[in-house]
Amino acid sequence: MAYAIEANELSKRYRIGQMQAAYGTLRDSVTRATMRFTGKEEPAKREEIWALRDVSFNVREGEVLGIIGRNGAGKSTLLKILTRITTPTTGRAIIRGRVGSLLEVGTGFNSELTGRENVFLNGSILGMKRREIQQKLPDIIEFSGIDKFIDTPVKRYSSGMAVRLAFAVAAHLEPEILLVDEVLAVGDAEFQQRSLGRMEDFSGTGRTVVFVSHNMQTINQLCNRVIWIDDGTIMQDGDPSQVVTQYLQSASFETGAHISWPDDESAPGDDLVRLLSVRVVDEDGDTVETSDVREPVGIEMRYRVLNEGPGVFAKIRVLDSRGGIAFNALDTESHGNRSSAPGIYESTAWLPANLLAEGTTKVDAAICTLRAPKLHQRAARYEAVSFAVFDPGDGDSAKGLFTGQLTGVVRPRLDWTVNRIE
Repeated sequence: MAYAIEANELSKRYRIGQMQAAYGTLRDSVTRATMRFTGKEEPAKREEIWALRDVSFNVREGEVLGIIGRNGAGKSTLLKILTRITTPTTGRAIIRGRVGSLLEVGTGFNSELTGRENVFLNGSILGMKRREIQQKLPDIIEFSGIDKFIDTPVKRYSSGMAVRLAFAVAAHLEPEILLVDEVLAVGDAEFQQRSLGRMEDFSGTGRTVVFVSHNMQTINQLCNRVIWIDDGTIMQDGDPSQVVTQYLQSASFETGAHISWPDDESAPGDDLVRLLSVRVVDEDGDTVETSDVREPVGIEMRYRVLNEGPGVFAKIRVLDSRGGIAFNALDTESHGNRSSAPGIYESTAWLPANLLAEGTTKVDAAICTLRAPKLHQRAARYEAVSFAVFDPGDGDSAKGLFTGQLTGVVRPRLDWTVNRIE
């Protein structure tokens, strides 16, 4: 199968520095001229950064390629090179086919023209005849959902309206290659779902899609190959689920799945008990930075009981990435004990599958005693560990094939009953 895109050692360098002012005073001009004449003028210091470094890959015709990475990794720069918006410092990209792109809100639109006029303008740029554009126009207007404003100048559109029309134009004017950046995040959930369905239909006709997104479930669902870019270089290229898992496990998510203290003196606690370590584990007992939403995950706590005393037990508090409390849980099997003998103990709280929402989960850990009816925290560590929860998008989680976000701090998969009553 032929290649639709060939990228060979693409690099892009930008210079960061103070530009010369548009105007200045006569004194400034005379001072600069004098310093140049005497050789005292210091050269302007400009920092150089490489947005891309020797990026090479090929995309076959009909392939759906996902590109992931943190903000500033070079994803958008790569798409701008592929669409000829910017030129690479070194290397070259070969594009075989007519390209439709959706990189930024309003890219390719003339803000003074109406939505209808911009549809014809974009079609003309793609090399289409006016009659062809006229045939596609009703479908474009219907898909965008802004029929009431199609004859309004684009400069009066909201960002969501501009994205709707821009995607409708890019998807309906029959390019061989479609390049889409994260702009779909601006649209509402219903429009995002329709747009993803359109891209699936688009790729099903043998056309090529390059898709940049921070939504890992969308990447898994839509793409048959993923490239992870970080700091301008390709970190991994391959199967979507494997690349996404490695990306989520990277340090960019700032998770800390294990914490421990070297001795009793530095460990949290008192003269009764000391918290020795906390870690996030899978069913095999391995420390994990990420967790598939469909799999259980354990919070393991080790602690040392120093002296005979009231019964001690473990407690956790689970928080979402914004610090909202999802729930508290304590070891009710142990807190009824009247006393605890000195020694090292290990307690593991298992969070069931299909419970947590996607994103970063943080856990407060504590070792407590019970003075009924009140709880007494003996050793505690706030935000002791954290880990990333992701949904591979295979359709068997609480979200099914829905790619939008379900709000809330937990996301259980419930049992549903459906009966036809008529």
